[in-house]
Amino acid sequence: MTIFPAASDKGPPAPAPDIIVLRRLNLFYGTFQALQDIDVTFPRQAITALIGPSGCGKSTLLRTLNRMNDLIEGVRIEGEVLIDGQDIFGPDVVLTDLRKKVGMVFQRPNPFPLSIYDNVVYGPRLHGQPGKAELQEILERSLTAVEMWGEVKDRLKTSALSLTEEQQQRLCIARVLAVEPEILLMDEPCSALDPLATLRIEELMQELKRNYTIIIVTHNMQQAARASDLSGFMYLGELIEIGSTGDIFTRPKDSRTEDYITGKYG
Repeated sequence: MTIFPAASDKGPPAPAPDIIVLRRLNLFYGTFQALQDIDVTFPRQAITALIGPSGCGKSTLLRTLNRMNDLIEGVRIEGEVLIDGQDIFGPDVVLTDLRKKVGMVFQRPNPFPLSIYDNVVYGPRLHGQPGKAELQEILERSLTAVEMWGEVKDRLKTSALSLTEEQQQRLCIARVLAVEPEILLMDEPCSALDPLATLRIEELMQELKRNYTIIIVTHNMQQAARASDLSGFMYLGELIEIGSTGDIFTRPKDSRTEDYITGKYG
């Protein structure tokens, strides 16, 4: 069985405005509680930034959304994570299908030590081994989406490791897009990039949100202010508040949020 519900004879229902719903989510690493009673929704086709000091649970929350935390020994999770209405910890969920639907881009570019071509088509081959013509279509569409097709179309067989760091990160995004996810998780995707490359990735995110839901973890509050539609402030495993980025940065409801944004700690 897959994570996707079967279509009814009447056609699929209209999608709910919130693609992700978390209810009383708690996560433990052994006896340490890393996430505490998280209740939050994430809307479709918007960029949500998670901000807060180091060690507050931002990346842990992000990795919960595609069950990457399953790989860590001693993790225990309570509560619900619903994606399109289905609990991702339910017994019928297939992890490969979940991670196809919920793609992830990591802090540092991590291209495979393969050609540019093989990096992008790796996922489609893994999930279904489409033919050469279909792979070429996926390749061009994915690289065009990250504005790389013109840069690399004449050197697709060269090593992905020969690209600049910014190009490698865009290639990693293209590799995720190639399997047609609905959600993109980005864990500090610009931390290894210079300011100009960071700006280009932020501009790319604005293009991608037309078709994808994006959740980004960032320590760069200027980046959150520039690039996100909503921001959530996390502290000591709690989601203190979440709202429109403008409101969070100019009219926070909680004094801890204001103290963090104004640099009193963090």
